[in-house]
Amino acid sequence: APPRAEKMAAATGRAVGAAAAGYTVLAVKFAERQRSHHCLLVKEHQVREGADTAHPPRRTLFVLNVPPYCGPDSLSRLFSRCGHVQSVDICDKPGPGEKKDKLASKFFDHKTLKGFQVAYVVFRKAAAVQAAKALSQGGPLLISTESHPVKTGISKWIASYEASIVDPKELKAEVDAYMQDYDKKVAEEEAKAAKEEGVPDEEGWVKVTRKGRKPGLPRTEAANLRVLEKEKQKRARKELLNFYAWQHRETKREHIAQLRKKFEEDKQRIALMRAQRKFRPY
Repeated sequence: APPRAEKMAAATGRAVGAAAAGYTVLAVKFAERQRSHHCLLVKEHQVREGADTAHPPRRTLFVLNVPPYCGPDSLSRLFSRCGHVQSVDICDKPGPGEKKDKLASKFFDHKTLKGFQVAYVVFRKAAAVQAAKALSQGGPLLISTESHPVKTGISKWIASYEASIVDPKELKAEVDAYMQDYDKKVAEEEAKAAKEEGVPDEEGWVKVTRKGRKPGLPRTEAANLRVLEKEKQKRARKELLNFYAWQHRETKREHIAQLRKKFEEDKQRIALMRAQRKFRPY
């Protein structure tokens, strides 16, 4: 069979398997000039109530086989024709999501996803999920259009390099905001601990904590040297104790060998005395 026929047969087989698993196959193409299409597998995200707080059931579309060049903006634009898209979450594998109180860091904890991923598209209304599944009846959806082009090649590399350049003012603002939140959290924990100090719990137990008169001070170079010297003495003392234990075992082994040797000599002497013994009545 020609290669094109083989590809069509393979795509048909994948579509049949996906339909059997409850997925709907959506055909997408990177651009209009692309001849072959890519298959997205979609279905309604169904979990127990409260199990996935970030992706509510009946309003979330679960998408498999998302290509690397299809980002959150592209997915949001593809499914915006079905209804208002609240959020798009792309990850490397399926899993429960948790609601985030604030936006993720712009400079830290960035993870680059490689290969094909999975996505969760959250709509405002539940009817949009069924409308998104009905897109399979139309033609292939375009990911990159003239009005919304997807950067590839050298343009993508240039954009990635420009995005990697850190603005010192933005970085300082983010670090200051993080430290303010951290200091606030520590102050709240200390106030809570001071309020609960000496107060018995439900079972009548009172939590006792030990507080020193002087707060902990950072170690100086001299203090670090003293700690290293103590560790060195501990290691030397341990080696010395091990040596004495070995010496004690050797001494004990030699003592047992001497006892066995003396026992054999006594046995020979007794045997000789028995052989030389004679009857002497007078």
